[in-house]
Amino acid sequence: MHTTLFTIPHEINGIPVFGFGWALVCWALISIVLLTWLFLRQGWTEETRGYLPVLLLTGAAIVWLLPVIEEVAPNGAKKGLQVRGYGVMLLVGMSSAVALAAHRARKAGIHPDHIFSLAFWMVVAGIAGARLYYVVEFWDEFVGDGQNTWAVLQAISQVHKGGLVVYGSLIGGFAAAVVYIRRAKLPLLAMGDLVAPSLVLGLAFGRIGCLLNGCCFGHVCQLPWSISFPKDSPPYIEQHVTGQLHGIRIRGGADGAPVIQFVEPGSLAAQAGLNSGDQIKAIDGVQVASVGMIRQRLGHRPATFELTTHRGHIAVLSLPNLPRWSYPVHPTQIYSTINALLICLLLLAYYPLRRRDGEVFALCLTIYPFARFLLEIIRSDGSIAWIFKGSQCVSVIILVATGFLWIYLWMRPQGSDLPGGPPYLHKGASHV
Repeated sequence: MHTTLFTIPHEINGIPVFGFGWALVCWALISIVLLTWLFLRQGWTEETRGYLPVLLLTGAAIVWLLPVIEEVAPNGAKKGLQVRGYGVMLLVGMSSAVALAAHRARKAGIHPDHIFSLAFWMVVAGIAGARLYYVVEFWDEFVGDGQNTWAVLQAISQVHKGGLVVYGSLIGGFAAAVVYIRRAKLPLLAMGDLVAPSLVLGLAFGRIGCLLNGCCFGHVCQLPWSISFPKDSPPYIEQHVTGQLHGIRIRGGADGAPVIQFVEPGSLAAQAGLNSGDQIKAIDGVQVASVGMIRQRLGHRPATFELTTHRGHIAVLSLPNLPRWSYPVHPTQIYSTINALLICLLLLAYYPLRRRDGEVFALCLTIYPFARFLLEIIRSDGSIAWIFKGSQCVSVIILVATGFLWIYLWMRPQGSDLPGGPPYLHKGASHV
C-alpha cells in the first residue's frame, strides 16, 4: 500500500500552482500550440473544434477543482496537492486503453481522432457513473453523525482518494459511448469490438491503483500470498468497525439489524461471553439499529468499548494495544488485475476470429461478469442485496442481458461494417 506518491507544493516562488497560477499558464500555452497545429494541418474543422470541450474542461478543473482538493493543514493553510497512487494508476490505465484502441482503430480504417474523442466522453461519464454507484452502495460512509450537506458533497468529490465501482463506470461509459458513436455515425457493434480489450486493460491498471490505495480487499486468510495493511488503511478500518480485531464479525441481519455472524474461539469476544447470532443493541450505551451506526460509533477506533446484546448481556471488549497491521487478507486487487489481463489477451486473440460485429464485446460481457461474481465471494467490501452482494446482482443482470445480445448477434448475417480487417468479414464477400 502506497497511498500518496508525492506532493505538488501549493506555490512556487510565491505564485500558486493551481487556480490562477503556474498550471493555468502551462495549460494556456499547450492549448494555443495544439489548436494552432490543428488549424494549420486541417483548418477550423469539426475535428479541430472537437478539442475545445476537452481543453475548456481541463482549464476549469485547474481553476476550480484542483484548489479544492489540495490538502489543508490544521491551521487552514494549504499544503499542496497529494498525488495518489490510485489516481496515477487510473491515469496510466486510461492512457494505455486509449493508446491500444487508437492503434487498433487505425489498423481497422477508423481515424484515431474518433477514439480520442470517444475516450474523453467515456472517461468523464465513466468516472461519474463509478462514483455515483459507490456513493449509493456505501451511503453510510458519507452521511455520519452531524454531517452537513457541504461536508457530504466534499466527501463525494474526493474521487482521487478512491471509491469507484467498475459497474458504475461501465454503465456511465457505455451510455456516453452510444451517444457519441451514434452522433459520429460509426458502426456501434464494430466499435464495441474495438474498445472491449481496452476496457479490461484499463481495469487491470486500475486494480493496481486499488492495491496502492488499500481498497477492494478480500476476506481474512492465511495463504502464503496474503497481504496485511497498516493502520488507517481501508482493510484495517473495516476489521475494526466490524469487530474482527476483537474476535467477532458483525453483519446486517435479515431486517438490517447488526448481528454477530462469527465469534473466533478463544478470542476476547469469546471470553466475554458473546455468541454467534447475538443481535447487537447498543455500543457504549448508545442504541444502534444498523451496521452503519456501529461503523460510526467505532469509526474513531477505540481500544475498549462496551457491547450490549439482545439478551441484555454487556460485554467489554478491550485490547491492551491495537495491532499495527490488519489481519492478512486475500489480495483480490492482484487477482482482479490478473483476471483483467487474461481477458484482454483472450479478446485480442479472438478478434480476428470473429464472424460478426459485436462478438468480441459480447464475449467480454460474458466472461467479466462471471469472473467478477466469483471474485465477490472472497471480497470483504460491498453491500448485501437480497442473498448476493450488489455487484453480484449486477453481474447476473449483465449475464442475462448478454444472453439476449448473443441471440441477436447469431441472427445477424456474417460480416463487418469496418472498412479494414480480414476480407472474409467484409459484408458482401463470400464467407467461409
